[in-house]
Amino acid sequence: MPPAPERRPHPLSPRYWGIHLVAVVLLAAAVMLGVWQLDAWKAKREAAVRDLTTVAAKPLEKVIGPDDPFPGQYVGQPVSFTGEWLPRSTFLVSGRERGDVEGYWVVTPVTVDGTRSAMPVVRGWTASPSSVPAAPSGTVMLEGWLQPAEGTGEVDTDTTDAVLPQLRIADALHFVDEDLYGAYVIAAATDHGLERADLDQLPPAPRFSAIRNLFYAVEWWFFGGFVVFMWWRWLQDEVLADPDGDADPEGDEDDVPA
Repeated sequence: MPPAPERRPHPLSPRYWGIHLVAVVLLAAAVMLGVWQLDAWKAKREAAVRDLTTVAAKPLEKVIGPDDPFPGQYVGQPVSFTGEWLPRSTFLVSGRERGDVEGYWVVTPVTVDGTRSAMPVVRGWTASPSSVPAAPSGTVMLEGWLQPAEGTGEVDTDTTDAVLPQLRIADALHFVDEDLYGAYVIAAATDHGLERADLDQLPPAPRFSAIRNLFYAVEWWFFGGFVVFMWWRWLQDEVLADPDGDADPEGDEDDVPA
């Protein structure tokens, strides 16, 4: 009488609890670490676009110096400074929409006291270059919102006028005989005859801000999927597989006598 086939234990047998537990722990850890990295990505994205427009103004020299790169954490930070207008250096920036109307920013640099550099100041918005009021002159105590210089790559196709397609510092230098800060300021107080430049034109969060955290989250979840796959393969191969699955239940035809 042939021996009875070996019976595999049930998948929930106590002898397999340790393996199941390890799989559950690894999967839970992968999910939680992925969620943690995703939350970190969201938090850093929010920090990159946090609204500083309503906080108290800081002295300009506390935020950025004449030769400093733009401090990314201060996008939209109100700043205050004193200086002298450079009315002859006034220029316009085109392509600035207000509602359904495309208009211009009116920009006049201000030489900042205690430096030899000027800060481009957006005095306001106008629908037509012909309606721009005369630029102010003399000293000024100014407060406004600090912005990084633009750099969309758009080319100024007409260098004979005082209109730029973007507020790029390298282009603005053509109108100023002094060095410029690597930033500009949207003035809080608007000149008579101009409308205030909209603050919704603040630069958005960088596209790849905190992207590493997002990749880490995806990697952890991929690892969790790999854990599930390996656990399932082990379950199929070691627990659920028929130990006699390779045997021919009908017998081998080559063994049948002629």
